[in-house]
Amino acid sequence: MEGRLPLVLVLFLVAVQSSAGYRPLEQYYSDGRYSSREGAGRRYVDHFLDYAEAATDHETSDLAYYEPQRFGKSTFDVTEYGAVGDGRTDSSNAFLRAWDDLCGATGGRPTLVIPHGKEFLLSPLSFKGPCKSKNLWIQLQGTLVAPGSMNAWDDNNKEKWIQFMQVNGLTIYGGGQIDGQGKIWWDYCQEDKSCPRPSALSFHSCNNLRVSGLQHVNSQKNHISINGCNDVDISHLKITAPEESPNTDGIDISASNHLQIHDSFIGTGDDCVAINGFSSYINISRVLCGPGHGISIGSLGKGGAYETVEEVHVEDCTFKGTMNGARIKTWKGGRGYARKISFERIRMINAGNPIIIDQTYVNRMAAASTDEEYDAWSSSSSGDVEISDVSYKGVIGSSTDARAVYFNCGDGAGCRNIVVEDVEMTSAVAGKQLFAVCNNAHGTSSADRSPRVPCLLP
Repeated sequence: MEGRLPLVLVLFLVAVQSSAGYRPLEQYYSDGRYSSREGAGRRYVDHFLDYAEAATDHETSDLAYYEPQRFGKSTFDVTEYGAVGDGRTDSSNAFLRAWDDLCGATGGRPTLVIPHGKEFLLSPLSFKGPCKSKNLWIQLQGTLVAPGSMNAWDDNNKEKWIQFMQVNGLTIYGGGQIDGQGKIWWDYCQEDKSCPRPSALSFHSCNNLRVSGLQHVNSQKNHISINGCNDVDISHLKITAPEESPNTDGIDISASNHLQIHDSFIGTGDDCVAINGFSSYINISRVLCGPGHGISIGSLGKGGAYETVEEVHVEDCTFKGTMNGARIKTWKGGRGYARKISFERIRMINAGNPIIIDQTYVNRMAAASTDEEYDAWSSSSSGDVEISDVSYKGVIGSSTDARAVYFNCGDGAGCRNIVVEDVEMTSAVAGKQLFAVCNNAHGTSSADRSPRVPCLLP
């Protein structure tokens, strides 16, 4: 039957995958070796590292190279609309024509197919909804590559490369790759890291969104940006950029609710996941982070802004060689709150600043250009983004900083109801002792091993 793999060949491929030692992540939880209560997460992280190393050795995840599905007239292959796939010919118009038909489809399972083995050069473009079908699929098996020149972007619109707007019920999958060709942007912005740069893949006002089984490399800025979205599931991704690449966040979230991020590897030059203002109910699990700046809530409250984040839960994650681990950062003088946040069963492997709350965060270059301006700004800034109900439970591993726990809260109300339980870390430097530092942080600690946290106030 045309378009389908023979059953014998399917069984052969499954056998090859099994013999290669690669197993779906779920198998690490069904064999009885993982317990959420024992050993402060030791069993989990050992098997997760095995999984992560095996998964990232493969070019794809469990949602890898499918044979393109056949859905009759509801399948839209970009090559049938003129997309060349030679890596040099701009295929943007062909993609937009295919998108128009996909977005207007009403029957079957509307699917946009981007075939394996081809590299499609795309200029900056937006896929816009709303679409007629309740659900849409994009089967990305090939590679999408950004232009090699910054001139492809309009001077007044350099914030996006590939953007989806107001598209509900979208699923993107298939084992393909999105290559931002970011180096030209990193070099250009080396002296000014705040210079305008595009996010590689952006979603704005896209509800019921699913993204899985893709590789993202060398974004110009953020690899994935989620803004104004509700009900999002992101899984089985591999996101990579050099450690020195500036502001290349893995996943950047803002004004979005009810997100699941899980079973992924993220190693970039900035936050693995950044959670910005007006976001809530974010669950992050089984993510291997590093290199990068850790998983961050914030920064919040820049320029006195009112911003809120709540119900963020990070569990069963590993930070390897990161600059920070579990981080909350808010600007001095900001307003709003960050609350109901938890980090549980976390492993640090030679991570800097493993546990850190900074309620007086400041990007000095963004605040002022001279020492005099900075001093004036600092003295005039008052108030804090309120931080409360934050827990750290079962955090283990090794720290490159002797100050392994740092709660730097503001001079006002400070941070409230901070809970530290079952934290046990050692120094990555032989012979060094770890310690905690607190400033106006209120809470409780049952940590009776290294590092002890006696500095929390009642």
